[in-house]
Amino acid sequence: MQYEVEVKSLLGSGEKADALRKAMCARDPQTACVSHNRQLNHYFVGGTIGKLAEAVGAFLPKDAQKKFETVAAKARECSVRTRLTGQGDKDGKVLLVIKASVGDDTSANGVSRMEFEEVVPLSLHELDAKVLEAGFSYQAKWSREREEYLYKGLNVCLDRNAGYGYVAEFEKMVDEEADVMKARDGVRALMAELGAEELSQDRLERMFAHYNANWQDYYGTDKIFTIN
Repeated sequence: MQYEVEVKSLLGSGEKADALRKAMCARDPQTACVSHNRQLNHYFVGGTIGKLAEAVGAFLPKDAQKKFETVAAKARECSVRTRLTGQGDKDGKVLLVIKASVGDDTSANGVSRMEFEEVVPLSLHELDAKVLEAGFSYQAKWSREREEYLYKGLNVCLDRNAGYGYVAEFEKMVDEEADVMKARDGVRALMAELGAEELSQDRLERMFAHYNANWQDYYGTDKIFTIN
């Protein structure tokens, strides 16, 4: 099982996103864009992980099933999502994503979480149907364009999100829960040298709540809002 340490910075404008790209390249000439894609992300609430395992288990390889079981056993709470990367079901990948809280962090937006992410041989519509059959319901649907960079061993994602505008996610994966705090400190240190301000959890939760309540107005659009 891997643990994700992820700290967000709200950039908002394309100009600030470009400034971050330039800062990374200036401080690390080896900085490289390793992927660029469009994504649809569907968030779900309700249901149980046990029933979800029954609904989708047959579509997961054996090792993924074991990881799923570990998340279900250890998580305080889970955030369930489906994701399509690419332009459509025919040329994109469909994934089941589960973020599980570690300590007091929330599963939806916390800094430190267990992560399960697996490609599923279904269309996004078919996978959504399986999740709904397990007793979940839609919380919101999100759309974004993502550029992923490798910077000094750190994954940095520049996302242009519907509703939020540009957001940078600074991410490091570790294999042991005992390494989470050290990784968190390291991520924040690299952010500081780039001048990237951490988006506070309370503001992020307010943004998340506003989007969830109004997602139909933003999904698939370039519209953004500001929540202080």
